[in-house]
Amino acid sequence: MSPSDPILATPAPSRLQLPPGDWPSLLDGLCARFPRIDRAQWVDRFARGRVRNAQGRALAPDHPWQVGLEIVYFREVADEPVIPFAEAIVHQDAELLVADKPHFLPVTPAGGYVRETLLARLVARTGNPDLVPLHRLDRLTAGLVLFSTRPDTRDAYQRLFRERRIEKVYEALAPALPQVAFPLERQTRLVPGEPFFRMAEVTGEPNARTRIEVIERTGPVWRYRLHPVSGRKHQLRVHMAGLGAPILGDDLYPELRADAPAGVPLQLLANELAFDDPFTGERRTFSSGLSLHL
Repeated sequence: MSPSDPILATPAPSRLQLPPGDWPSLLDGLCARFPRIDRAQWVDRFARGRVRNAQGRALAPDHPWQVGLEIVYFREVADEPVIPFAEAIVHQDAELLVADKPHFLPVTPAGGYVRETLLARLVARTGNPDLVPLHRLDRLTAGLVLFSTRPDTRDAYQRLFRERRIEKVYEALAPALPQVAFPLERQTRLVPGEPFFRMAEVTGEPNARTRIEVIERTGPVWRYRLHPVSGRKHQLRVHMAGLGAPILGDDLYPELRADAPAGVPLQLLANELAFDDPFTGERRTFSSGLSLHL
């Protein structure tokens, strides 16, 4: 495939362990899991051997959907849109790179984005193919993303996230809550909701905790500081919506908004990262250069 090919493909494959589902075939399940990819495109990928098992053997589209089966597939995007917002490198050394991600830019390839991702841009910009994000932000969320630059020290930094030794601070713009006493801590149980890409709060043992403060109480929209103690998917968005103050620009919570205006940024910013370096013990703190505006 040449650089001028109209189909842009990632150089490395993606892996997926098939989740529970009652789809009769692999093709049906993949179409349901990735609704933004046309069925014809999946059929074409199967025909060219671009969907394989973990051993590298090409799979057929009518292969049964087997929960737990690991598949390998290659993301391809025709006419990938250009995202007209630039990332910034906040810090770079021999072990780490800290980037400021703009709204709308995915961290890694997903859906209709392959090359217009933070990872692809940074690999091209630095010439370092070993870059790996140590955590993720939603495409609509802006702010700091920490990358490992070297495989041999990567696990030590990944362990900081697994053991919750990374302090993350977010800012959000959301409706005023004059009837609520702040600061507060919201603890709820989050589970996959409907559709599958949403999360839902349910009764049961809490598995998601967020400390919430108010920075600015001016007018009908307040500026909040959010400290996620845990790191569940969409946790901050669900918790703010659950309080009655959904983050401005949120098209998923409290309800799915199919008519949400395109191009409106989610007013959520990953503003600070802080941790003790696992090798030097040095306290390291990084701040975003971005800001939220009404």
